[in-house]
Amino acid sequence: MKYKFANRAESLKGSEIRELLKLTEQPDIISFAGGLPAPELFPTDKISDLTKEIIDNEGGIALQYSATEGFTMLREIIATERMRLAKVPTDKDNIIITAGSQQAIDFCARLFLNDGDYLICENPSYLGALNAFNTFNAQYLPIDMDDDGMIVEQLEATIQAHPQAKLIYTIPDFQNPTGRTMSLERRKKLVELANKYDLIIMEDNPYGELIFDGERYPSIKSFDTEDRVIYLGSFSKTFCPGYRIGWACAADEIIQKMIMLKQVADLQCSTIAQREVAYYLKENSLDAHIIDIIHVYKKRRDVMLDAIKQYFPKCVKYTTPLGGLFTWVELKPELNAADILIEALKEKVAFVPGGAFFPLKDKLNYMRLNYSNMTEARIIEGMKRLGEVLSKYYV
Repeated sequence: MKYKFANRAESLKGSEIRELLKLTEQPDIISFAGGLPAPELFPTDKISDLTKEIIDNEGGIALQYSATEGFTMLREIIATERMRLAKVPTDKDNIIITAGSQQAIDFCARLFLNDGDYLICENPSYLGALNAFNTFNAQYLPIDMDDDGMIVEQLEATIQAHPQAKLIYTIPDFQNPTGRTMSLERRKKLVELANKYDLIIMEDNPYGELIFDGERYPSIKSFDTEDRVIYLGSFSKTFCPGYRIGWACAADEIIQKMIMLKQVADLQCSTIAQREVAYYLKENSLDAHIIDIIHVYKKRRDVMLDAIKQYFPKCVKYTTPLGGLFTWVELKPELNAADILIEALKEKVAFVPGGAFFPLKDKLNYMRLNYSNMTEARIIEGMKRLGEVLSKYYV
């Protein structure tokens, strides 16, 4: 049967590498393809006790419908603790709980993008966001990056050439996929340009608290003087992704619109999940838990970068992330990383080819490597195998 899908459904296309990446689920594959946190760091014992306590003491409430905007206690904790660390003074009324920051990205697209609107983003950018924007047939205006993030001189020239643009999407801290961090000066300049040219900024920050080296920069939103920045946060990388608890922090008018969208999308996030997260945060130090995560991830990053230096061809370039989950590898321009993935899978090692992260799909010679979800020994072995594969292309 030929279904008469809506026009926007025609933009929903499967990834050309999805079938290959399914192979990474096999236990003998050393996979650097996902963006998964390390499950051994999940506080399962505390969560088990907490869940029983909630069910015993308030099971009827915890298993019932609840407010669309989210559990009041959780929103208060986010406002006073997580947003404080981002240098953003706010309160619970400017917070909505979403199904991870991914849902908040989708809500922003629904609120601000008409069909065919221009969308400014980093080049490359987060694939999940691009997929959300594709639903609205966004016309991308990708801005190149250097080690200090989005190049603001190119950004202003692009805005001037496309005055219809109204939305900028950025991941300023340990960006997915490159691992790069936007400099303090460019954060300030981004807000200055948004004010000057009447733009909204989506600041997506799932990795910002996972900082290994140096000090955390203030968020872009901390420089927001005209309520132009929508800050998107998540507990997926700093706590447990299975809860699917994220949030948006924005001006009241935007939050109210998001509440309406959420009522249509799924009514609310899980009542019991929100309570478990809130009570955990009340009774335990998330900051201490994050320090434990950082200790593990920093070591794994160092092991991966050392192994790349040892086993990869010497002319291969790669980023040195100051935090987060990823490093970004640049190959010779004539190479296609998707072809290399096919060969790598024969050696039982996997990564994500970088082509899908470019909005215009015009660069194929990159790969994203994740270091958070593999032991140090498997990282070394995986980099050795991948280096042997790459050496065949660098003779």
